[in-house]
Amino acid sequence: MSDQTKFVLDETQIPKTWYNLAADLPKPLPPVLHPGTKQPVGPADLEPLFPMALILQEVSAERYIDIPEPIRDVYRMWRPTPLIRARRLEKALDTPAKIYFKYEGVSPAGSHKPNTAVPQAWYNKEQGVTRLSTETGAGQWGSALAFAGALFGIDVTVFQVRVSYDQKPYRRALIETYGARCIPSPSKETDSGRAILARDPNSPGSLGIAISEAVEVAAKDPQVKYSLGSVLNHVMLHQTVNGQEAIKQFEMTGDDPDVIIGCTGGGSNFAGLVFPFLGLQLRGGRKRRIIAVEPAACPSLTRGKYAYDFGDTGHLTPLVKMHTLGSTFIPPGFHAGGLRYHGMAPMVSHIHELGLIEARAYHQKTCFDAGVQFARCEGIVPAPEANHAVRCAVDEALRCKREGRPETILFNMSGHGHFDMAAYIAYFDGKLVDQDYDEGELAMALAGLPSVAA
Repeated sequence: MSDQTKFVLDETQIPKTWYNLAADLPKPLPPVLHPGTKQPVGPADLEPLFPMALILQEVSAERYIDIPEPIRDVYRMWRPTPLIRARRLEKALDTPAKIYFKYEGVSPAGSHKPNTAVPQAWYNKEQGVTRLSTETGAGQWGSALAFAGALFGIDVTVFQVRVSYDQKPYRRALIETYGARCIPSPSKETDSGRAILARDPNSPGSLGIAISEAVEVAAKDPQVKYSLGSVLNHVMLHQTVNGQEAIKQFEMTGDDPDVIIGCTGGGSNFAGLVFPFLGLQLRGGRKRRIIAVEPAACPSLTRGKYAYDFGDTGHLTPLVKMHTLGSTFIPPGFHAGGLRYHGMAPMVSHIHELGLIEARAYHQKTCFDAGVQFARCEGIVPAPEANHAVRCAVDEALRCKREGRPETILFNMSGHGHFDMAAYIAYFDGKLVDQDYDEGELAMALAGLPSVAA
C-alpha cells in the first residue's frame, strides 16, 4: 500500500483513445429525433451545427476512438492530471475511508472543460471553420473554448448566462483575455434572446436560453459552427481521458474505488471520470457505487421526467430523451452556474434509468460548508460546482465512519474556484442563501414537454 499522497503519470501515459460507453451499454440509447418529423435524425440534419467528424463521433458505437496527435500534443500542456489522496481531510473527518480526488483544475482554463474544447476546436479547424458560437453558465466552458480557439485561430462568440455574467466578472475577463467575445444572455443580438427579454426584461437567463442564442447564430450563418461543453455524446467521449488516467493511477495506489462521485449539470465532468470505470464493470469487472450530485434548485435527475425534450429554451435543437425539468424551466440564480441546466446528458440519464448510478441533490450552503472544509484541509478552493461533489464525498466518508467501513472514495474535483470568490464572500457574509425552484413553474414546464409517440 502506497504512502504517497499524489499520483502522477508521465505524458507518455496520456490516453491515445477516447472511451465510448455506448459500445458497452446493455440497452442502446433512444435515438435523437427531428423536432418537426419526430423521426430519428441523420448526419445531414446535424451538419449545419457541427463538423462531420464530431457528428460521426456522436453516433458512433465503437468502443475506442483514436485521439489525433495534434490534440494529444495540446493535452500535454496539463495532462495527465494528478490523482490526490485527501489525507488531511480524512484525518479531520476521523473516517476509516480513504478519499481520493482527480484534480482537473490544473488545466490552463482551470477546469475539465478543455478536454473537449481542444478537440472540438481542432476538428472544426480541420474542416475549415473559422468561427464558433457557444453558451456558458459559470464561464468554465466559455473560457475553455476561448482558450482552444486562440490555439487554433478560431473566432469564438460566447453567450454567458446573465446571472453568471454579473456574478463572475473575472471569468468573463478570462474569456476576453483568450480573445473571445462574451455577451450576456438573453441578449438583443438574436431573435430568441429578444423574445425572452420582451417577456422578462430582467431575466436572469439560463443555459437553455444561451444555447438557443448560440445555436441560432450558427444556424443562420453558414460560416459559423456551434460548439457545446456538455450533454451530447461526443462531449462525454472527449472527457474520458480523465477516467482512463484515474484507472492507471489507482493501479499505482494499491487501492480501488468503492464509491465514485461527480457533480452533474449537463453531465460531462461526471461522465469523464465515471464512464471508463463503468465500462470495466459492464465488461465483467467489479461493481461500484456511482453517485451523480446535482443542485437541489435544479434537480433534473432527482425531480425531472425522463422524456423527449428540447435541449434549449427556444426549441431550435433536436429532441433528445433525457431527464428534464422542461425546456422553459428557468432555475433560481444560485452560484453553481455550471449546474443550472434544465436537462441531463442523454447518456447519463440512460444509465440512471438502467439503475447503474445513483443521484443525490444538495442545497448550496451545505456544499459551501464542505468546500471550505476541503480548502482548509487540502489547500485547493473548489469551484461552486465541484463543491457538490465534495459535499457528497464528505457525507460518504462520514457514513463509513458510522458504519466502521474502510471504503475507498473517489470524486472529481472538476475545477478551482479562483474566479468564483464572490460566492465565497457571500458565504462568509451570511448572504449565501439556499434557493428553491418554483413548483408551479416546474409543473408548467413539464406540462409543455413535446408530444412524442412511444
